[in-house]
Amino acid sequence: MRTNSTMKAGTEPETTSKVCAVPAPTVLPQIPAPQRVAPADARELSKLFLQRLETVEEGTPEYQYVRNTLIEMNLSLVRYVARRFSSRRESMEDVLQVGTIGLIKAIDRYDPSRDVEFTTLAVPYIQGEIKRFFRDTTWSVRVPRRLQELRIDLARAREELEGQGSHEPSVAELAGHLDMTEDEVAEGLVACNGYDSDSIDRPIQAGGGGKQQTGLVADLIGTEDPALALAEDIQALKPHLAELDDRDRTLLQLRFGAEMTQAEIGEELGLSQMHVSRLLTRACTTLRKGLLAEG
Repeated sequence: MRTNSTMKAGTEPETTSKVCAVPAPTVLPQIPAPQRVAPADARELSKLFLQRLETVEEGTPEYQYVRNTLIEMNLSLVRYVARRFSSRRESMEDVLQVGTIGLIKAIDRYDPSRDVEFTTLAVPYIQGEIKRFFRDTTWSVRVPRRLQELRIDLARAREELEGQGSHEPSVAELAGHLDMTEDEVAEGLVACNGYDSDSIDRPIQAGGGGKQQTGLVADLIGTEDPALALAEDIQALKPHLAELDDRDRTLLQLRFGAEMTQAEIGEELGLSQMHVSRLLTRACTTLRKGLLAEG
């Protein structure tokens, strides 16, 4: 049976079917004010933008637009997490900036092929950056991380023990509650002192509702007592003084104990001032050599 179609040698048959081609990329919407996008809309748009971020070349204007739009649309996540830390003393602006760093890391590391909600990854990243910020900057004295975490455990344990009727838990009670040794608890309590610092010029207030000022914190700080060094020197000199004869010890007592002049000592002992000077110089030289020999 003959067909109506004919084929010429060396030619390919014509076909009416369309050629399969790679679909053109979806055109992203232009968002003039990404920060004003509602959270629900931002969640849906973020899926589209995150998929495109995987396909565009890094460094191109389109890549910058997609990435920057994702950051601005999801700043509400940063504000949401930052509100959990509103009771801290640090500036909320600093907390938001640190949280934004966590958001950027989440955007750069998100993999759309894993079929996981972006917020599931972003929130822990944001929270982790903020906690790291507090850990590294809020302590007045830098202590190891384990002691920073122990401070939190000690505060919780103290609150629980006080709730059970213990007015001021002892180190032993805290150690038993946390299943730790007393040395570890004592180390943690000492480290807690490094969390806050206070000005030495802060006035001390005492008593009643009037809060009468009684002095400054600096008044409570001890200073070096020069008498302590003098006591050490006296103890070091004792064995060397015992080796001197009675006259030399008397001369030293009159000169440095009674604070008499060389002329007065000479009149007291019937010696010339020049002779007293030579005897004192010899005695002091002997004592000095003995002390230096010990050092």
